[in-house]
Amino acid sequence: MMQLYRALPILLSVGLFGCGNSPTQESASAAGTSATENKDSFVSKLPDTAPVIKVATTGTMPPFSFQDDYGNMQGIDIDSIRAIGEEQGFKVEFYKETWQEMFDSVESGSRDLAISGISYKDERAEKYGLSVPYFFNPAAIMYAKDDMTVNSLEDLQGKNISAMEGSKSFDQAEQMGKYSNLTTRTTAFLLYEDLMQGKVDAILHDLPILQYTAKNHPEYDVKIVSYEGEDNPSAQQVILMAKGNTKLINQVNEGIAKLKNEGTFKEIEGRWLGENVSTAKSASDTTTKQLS
Repeated sequence: MMQLYRALPILLSVGLFGCGNSPTQESASAAGTSATENKDSFVSKLPDTAPVIKVATTGTMPPFSFQDDYGNMQGIDIDSIRAIGEEQGFKVEFYKETWQEMFDSVESGSRDLAISGISYKDERAEKYGLSVPYFFNPAAIMYAKDDMTVNSLEDLQGKNISAMEGSKSFDQAEQMGKYSNLTTRTTAFLLYEDLMQGKVDAILHDLPILQYTAKNHPEYDVKIVSYEGEDNPSAQQVILMAKGNTKLINQVNEGIAKLKNEGTFKEIEGRWLGENVSTAKSASDTTTKQLS
């Protein structure tokens, strides 16, 4: 197997660009900062007087939220919240934050909402205001060893595995409890790096993230297996807001309902994942993607 460092710059350029806790070019432009080549191509149809919603996102989680070479946010979740805002009459201003900072900033009120591959959890619903689901996002396992056969979490017994810190995949692996060693990483890039360097036997993350990573690194042979069906609440992706922010919660939910009926989210999904990398599969449809 080739050494990972030959491929690192590719993913690094789209996954880790930019500094934390700062507004992206979209918000900088709104503040009057001049921009030429680095100007975001998105143009809102809303008037200048439209309210602006502060959006927390990681910017390190392709295909949901990541930055181009100029620091502009892009991805499934970026397009989704922009579409909701256009439908409901508000503009969005993005702030790049770590996974945990997203939750803290919404709770403190410094950000209005967070969107970056956030799955439904009962404990999140108790603490925050969650939107209705807008995207099917099942958990999945990626592994690269030819002598392994994995169809479910149970097949990871005795293995060294890793998941993103604070993710549903980590919680599920911890509950399974039959692994040899369970470690955490702060980004999908670091998880993938550990797998390709042989530090772990398998990694756990959202299916679209693993598919997108594999799609952009065809030089490596990997297998991806999803293990959640659409009937599993944790396989549903939501937008996170403050518990008492009823007005915004209702606005977002109304926007999601309208865009679902119009097929907008399916269009966004196809734009980033393509027809051959659809996430609309149940756990019984074992998704195995081997790249050569």
